[in-house]
Amino acid sequence: MRHFSIGIIWRVSLLILCGMGLGYLAVQTPQPLLLITLLSLVTIQVGHSIYLYVTSFNRKFVHFLESVRYSDFAIKFRSDNEMGPTFKELNQQFNEVLGAFRQARAEKETNLQYLNAIVQHIGTGLISFDAHGQVSLINNAALRMLGIYRLRQLIELRDTHPRLYELLSNLETGVRELYNTPNDQPLAVQGTSMQLQGTWVRIVALQNIRTELNQKEVEAWQNLTRVLRHEIMNSMTPILSLVGTMRLIVNEDIEKSTTDQEAVGDLKEALQTLEKRSQGMMQFVNAYRDFTTLPKPNLAQVEVRELIRDVVQLLQVNLSTAGVQCQVEVTPENLSVRADCDQIQQVLINLIKNALEAFSTQPAPLIKLNAYTSENQSAVIEVIDNGDGIEPEALEKIFIPFYTTKKTGSGIGLSLSRQILQQHGGQLTAHSQVGQGTVFSLVI
Repeated sequence: MRHFSIGIIWRVSLLILCGMGLGYLAVQTPQPLLLITLLSLVTIQVGHSIYLYVTSFNRKFVHFLESVRYSDFAIKFRSDNEMGPTFKELNQQFNEVLGAFRQARAEKETNLQYLNAIVQHIGTGLISFDAHGQVSLINNAALRMLGIYRLRQLIELRDTHPRLYELLSNLETGVRELYNTPNDQPLAVQGTSMQLQGTWVRIVALQNIRTELNQKEVEAWQNLTRVLRHEIMNSMTPILSLVGTMRLIVNEDIEKSTTDQEAVGDLKEALQTLEKRSQGMMQFVNAYRDFTTLPKPNLAQVEVRELIRDVVQLLQVNLSTAGVQCQVEVTPENLSVRADCDQIQQVLINLIKNALEAFSTQPAPLIKLNAYTSENQSAVIEVIDNGDGIEPEALEKIFIPFYTTKKTGSGIGLSLSRQILQQHGGQLTAHSQVGQGTVFSLVI
């Protein structure tokens, strides 16, 4: 601005001097018309110079303000000496300011992309909408949980998720609600409201709490099992002792006397039956002791292909005897998980043995073991069979301890398997269709 002021001052001074000089000549010269003409030309020339000087500055300044207003920071002002050092310095300052704006916008866009990547890749579902139900943000996790591919208006949920639509429309800040999706996926719904540029928006978080619910269910069954085992053991131990004592007495009486052999025989048979049933009860209780005393997993990096190969080799005789073909597919080949190898193998053994019992009239019984990486980078191992499938009523109960549909089953295998996966921070799920087969998925 100092150079600009100097430029104005010397141009105005030149104009004044020209006027004074021409006035002096007009007094001393007898040709006033010529002098007036010259005066006018000089005045116009100097005035035009001042006009161009000022308007050039104004145009550059207006151009700069328009660039800022419309965020056009790609423009550059010439830094040569076209209009003197004044405009050279001015252009340099304009370029530096626009460069600072460009850097600030680049940093802002980088931060926005970073935050957007975080929002899209976290496991918690996020939905943001305004008071009119216009959805401004929904991440991939929320789309997967709700089984939809896009959501632009909140009202679009009314057909597929009517209860969720009501929850989101009336959800109060800080209140946590539970919602089950049509595919029986439990979600915790919690929201908050905030004001952005004078507009109220609501941000809602959707969290899958299946693992938490399963863990609570397992803990409840464990507590119940401990109580039942304690009470049954306390009751059966003295019964076994008394039965053993009574049988000794009967045997001694048989040796001393042969009278009333038929009554003694009936008593002995009854005692034997009572003792047999008591021992069976003791074995029944001890068989479920592992359910409440499962050791913590010894975690290590395990190659999935090698883990599955060992399980298949161990059960090869069972597969061949049953005439069942087994296929293994691991993608990628070097897929590995951090897990307790022995415990995960035990889970796979239980699932494969269950699958072997799921075939009745299938002409080509098949068990597939597929392993791959899910979208959230978790390792998934699927045990798939084309057997009889599981009835919907039974499918809801197969993970409940002691529940079984098999005559010789204990009902503890699937419950124990799910508990093993939960201790690994994963989950075990089942999907089945009657007559088409069953899929058990281990997510680690």
